Amino acid sequence: MELIIKLEALLNKANPAEFLAPLALRLYLAPIFWMAGYSKMTGFENTAAWFGNPDWGLGLPAPTLMAFLATATEVVGAVMLLLGFGVRYISIPLMITMLVAIFAVHLQHGWQAIADKSFCLFNCSDAVAASEKLAKAKEILKEHGNYEWLTEQGSFVVLNNGIEFAVTYFIMLLVLFFIGSGKLSVDHLLCKKFCK
Repeated sequence: MELIIKLEALLNKANPAEFLAPLALRLYLAPIFWMAGYSKMTGFENTAAWFGNPDWGLGLPAPTLMAFLATATEVVGAVMLLLGFGVRYISIPLMITMLVAIFAVHLQHGWQAIADKSFCLFNCSDAVAASEKLAKAKEILKEHGNYEWLTEQGSFVVLNNGIEFAVTYFIMLLVLFFIGSGKLSVDHLLCKKFCK
């Protein structure tokens, strides 16, 4: 028991740097949401069409409004995360956006974001099909392309489009919702000035 108390005391010495955890989460998520929102913004008509089309899209009601809300949430959310301003507030609509992405877009493809038939949690048929396509693509590239040049910066993968990334972002946002933006943030400066 004494060893545990000493270890806890040692770990507690890291507490002055606890601001690094929410800062890291914010700095990780900000460019992800910026890129997602910016791509929706620059192709807004296509985004709204995809949101509304029931055959090849999401089939959501009021697709233009939904596309606008998703785009604005991601672009504004990215800036707010970067600055650490209103982080707990913006985490809520960003989490809702992730839930829509999980259930409307990614769930049908299983867990994995990148296909790997050797490890899949559910909907393994997509991962197996993606792995077969990847094997065929590699075969074609080895026969007809400069495979070494094409793979010198990394292996080819097939996107499985599962829920893995969206769930990860949701969990990170959930953590920020509960712990806040940390000491290195606009939120902290405002609270120092106005909170009692």
